[in-house]
Amino acid sequence: MVNVDEVEDHYEVVAYINPTEMGNPTSVAFMGTENKTPEQQVVAYVAPVTGFQCEWDEIKDLYAQGVSPSKKADVTLRLEGGKLHIDFTSDIGVKLSSILTKPSEEDESKILGKKMSWSEFKSYISKISQSQYFFRGQKKPWRLRTAFHRRGRYRLSEFTTKDVPQLHQRLSAITTHYFDLSNPDQNGSFFNLIQHHGYPTPLLDWTYSPYVSAFFAFRDWPIGYSGKENNRIYMFNYVDWQKTYPQIQHLDPAFPHLSVMDFIAIANPRLVPQQAVTTVTNIDDVEAYVREKEAEAGKDYLQAIDIPAREREVAMRDLRFMGITAGSMFPSIDGVCEEIRERNFDN
Repeated sequence: MVNVDEVEDHYEVVAYINPTEMGNPTSVAFMGTENKTPEQQVVAYVAPVTGFQCEWDEIKDLYAQGVSPSKKADVTLRLEGGKLHIDFTSDIGVKLSSILTKPSEEDESKILGKKMSWSEFKSYISKISQSQYFFRGQKKPWRLRTAFHRRGRYRLSEFTTKDVPQLHQRLSAITTHYFDLSNPDQNGSFFNLIQHHGYPTPLLDWTYSPYVSAFFAFRDWPIGYSGKENNRIYMFNYVDWQKTYPQIQHLDPAFPHLSVMDFIAIANPRLVPQQAVTTVTNIDDVEAYVREKEAEAGKDYLQAIDIPAREREVAMRDLRFMGITAGSMFPSIDGVCEEIRERNFDN
């Protein structure tokens, strides 16, 4: 798995190498290119990982006698037709070759959504086991992708070692709670806080409520919209997903993952009324990853429902009667003003 960030005049690269034999350690390799030409000769610096990067002496007793890790490697990288060709020779003679496909740049989802009216959606939701699913509402049928990846960032190691300390330093002066980032619960709550206040993270927001998801799907459409576009609500069978796949408690493991996280609400009053739940991922194309796992397991984990955006007024009126408004979803001056604006300017 290779993550590449474009920085000023070159590329920074992190590669994770997972052995096919369980008796060998997983490794991470760090490298930087000289420039931005499509073929590069670079030196990679390699370290073992067991969830986190570590020194070999810390974990060598976990492996058989004679197992020896690489410390650096000569690497050739060649980008051609959206494919990254990699040739790797380490200082202990290990040779690897691989061709990796760059994730799609398209924003449009490839999942065919079920077309429903607002009333059909309410009827459909009433007949399913909501305890099996959580939901995500979007203005349009965009593919599932975190804000971190949408902004062209890929190295989560950079996010955790640079972005997070910067944010923690600045926000500690203005939050009522001091977040202890060494505590997993507080660390997760801190990520959720910055996510809910607009900082791009590798988290995707979901909700246990289909109607809260509908609020977010309809919210940004203009009042009186009469066009033909649809908004989208994703349904994710998180119960079966959690039973089948390991749920990883940190952002940057050495292998692809999509993990469900239910963070505690510290200094984040939005979390409870939104009935919020989060997925964490190190994958750019979440949709393709879930589809791959569906094919392997013979199960459907993810489905989508498309509702005409022109039904905004009737949907938002129904949601208001349910107590789902901007004022309840965003307990702040901005949220209350948005709620009253909706009420007084919706004709």
